[in-house]
This record gives sequence, structure tokens and C-alpha cells, in this order.
Amino acid sequence: MIIDYNFRVAGFILCLHVHQEIDIDSMLPSFVPFRCDDGKQDEKLLDLTLLPAGESLPDEPVALVEEVSSGMGMMRLYSTADGSMYRLKIGRSTGVFSNEMESSADFSVSRAVVDMDDANAGQVIGLMLRMAFAQAALLRSAVMIHASAVHVDGRAYLFMGRSGTGKSTHAALWQKAVPHCALLNDDSPIVRIVGGVAVAYGSPWSGKTPCYKDLSFPIGGMVRLRQSSENRFFKREGVDAFVALYPGCSVIISDRRLYDSLCDTLARLAVLVPVATLDCRPDTDAALLCLHKLNDSRI
Repeated sequence: MIIDYNFRVAGFILCLHVHQEIDIDSMLPSFVPFRCDDGKQDEKLLDLTLLPAGESLPDEPVALVEEVSSGMGMMRLYSTADGSMYRLKIGRSTGVFSNEMESSADFSVSRAVVDMDDANAGQVIGLMLRMAFAQAALLRSAVMIHASAVHVDGRAYLFMGRSGTGKSTHAALWQKAVPHCALLNDDSPIVRIVGGVAVAYGSPWSGKTPCYKDLSFPIGGMVRLRQSSENRFFKREGVDAFVALYPGCSVIISDRRLYDSLCDTLARLAVLVPVATLDCRPDTDAALLCLHKLNDSRI
């Protein structure tokens, strides 16, 4: 018997279809805060069906799109020659790929084979949902961004930068220095334009920090961090704002439809929200300077 699990993430419905013997709540604990009954009042974004043990995905002529290493080993993304389908393979660095997901071109419908005997099976399912969500959302004016996000006084603030730049540290400094400030997400918040307003959402994907909040706030600012010996704030507009936002966004660059959708959304974000770069030290003065300047930018 197949059981349906519905999750509401950034106002979108993700539907996961699994065999009744699979305990999804224990395998995907970060998704529990996002569970919903039927989600009929929200827009359905994607379906993912986990095939029963013993079943496999059909062989398709595919071409390698990209290959990346992850904490679970190797990930390879393939596409059919006509671009009508994608195939994601996840496996150990030894080249054994026991987990696969086949998705439609817009990632709205996927089927997957997952090795349930693997201790990382839950993480694999979460990764598949993340991949499908990140791409499908692009076609609906939403973007998954590699950032740390906080919320204070009804607004969200996102801090972007290369790994090791200090995004989590800066978010922690805001929580220390700014009254009523709290963490929204520490790795992959969702940014969506709704009715002409840019909104940041918590998500089930928060890196090494367990912060899985089904909350959303209008965005008060988006800031790219750069380590420095002094604190300096630079407001960015137009092309410079777009350049500050682009790195860290999840997109299959070779897919023109997805890529163009991302660029359109970022161009709109560059107009709707204050965008800046911050040269900063790891101190509370940097956090207070950032908040003060972003507030001034909205006036």
C-alpha cells in the first residue's frame, strides 16, 4: 500500500509517495514541521514516488550534465538528448550508484530508487527532494539560496558568501547584538516573489545547524559578506546587485529555461530589496552597521 505525505515549503506543496512500511517522519525529521494534511489550498510544486524494493528505473540514453562530490559520496546529473528528462545518481565515491531519481524536465514529477538498507537513506531522500524543489521552484519566481537568514521585527535578512566566509558567524552576531533577532535558516532559505513582495522562507534544509522553521517574512535586505580587517558597507544596485545575488543560487546552468527563470527573478529581487556587500570583522559592530545601513536603504 502506498502512503502520501504532503509538505508545505515556501507556500508550495511537495507530495512524497512511499510504501506504508517506510517511516518517513523518522527518516526525514527536518520535514516534520512542514507536514500538512492535503495542501489543496496551496500550489502543488512536485511529486516524488519512491519505487518499491526490487523495482528499477528504465535505462534511458543520457548525457552527463555535471558531477559533484557530497558528504555522501558522488552525485551525477544526466539528461536525455532531447532534454525531456533528468536522471540524478547518488552513490559512494567508488562509483557504485545505488540511488537514482528520474525527473521530468520541469522536475514536477519524479520517481526514485533508494537503497533503504543504507544508513544514509533518509539523507538521500532529502537530497532528492532538495534537488527537485530547487529547480521546480525557479519556474515560479522562487529561488533556493545558499545563505544564513535571520528575522527581526517582522523582516528577514539574508547573508550570502563563499563557504567559510562567516555567514553563520554573522547570523549569530545579529542574534547577540540585535534584540528579538532569531535564526530562520542556516543554509538554504527559499526566496520567493509573491504579489510583488520579496519573501524569505524557512526550509527543511539547514546544513549542519538544526533550524527547520515553517516561517516566512518580507525581506529587509540581502548581503554578500567578505572577510576584512574593517567593517565597510556598500549598497549595490542594478547589475552590481544582480552580481551580488547570483552566486550560491541553485540552478542547472545548461538548462536555458531554468537559467532564464533564475535571472528574471534575481533581476526583480535587485529592485525589490536592498542588496549590499559587507566587508566585515567577526564582531557585533559589523552586525549593527549592517542592520543600520539596510534600514536606511529602505527609507
